[in-house]
Amino acid sequence: MTETRFTPDHVWARLEGSMATVGLTDFAQRQLGDITSVQLPGIGDLWMENQNVVVIESTKTAMDLPMPLEGRIVAVNTALLDNPALINSDPQGAGWVFRMTPDHQAEFADLMDAAAYAALVAAPK
Repeated sequence: MTETRFTPDHVWARLEGSMATVGLTDFAQRQLGDITSVQLPGIGDLWMENQNVVVIESTKTAMDLPMPLEGRIVAVNTALLDNPALINSDPQGAGWVFRMTPDHQAEFADLMDAAAYAALVAAPK
């Protein structure tokens, strides 16, 4: 079973077995505009939850992508180095940013489900 969860920082995580694929939400990529570069983390690096792990730059601004769960980076999407716009065109597919193994997989359930995230982005600012 795969399920996608979300953070208030507009990060999505999809758990597949013992590995989570992570990326920037569609809402966030629309706010950023055209993405021009992505600084990826190193494979094997261990990160704490909420620690800024990736920098995404766009024509409007730059944003940090925080780690959704504590864990180790096991893969990065090197296609983003040559084509960062994959995040714009397919944020939850080909535009994934990295894969990780969570240290505490049970914490995945603490992230927002799709309905809670939809309510977050629909709320007036």
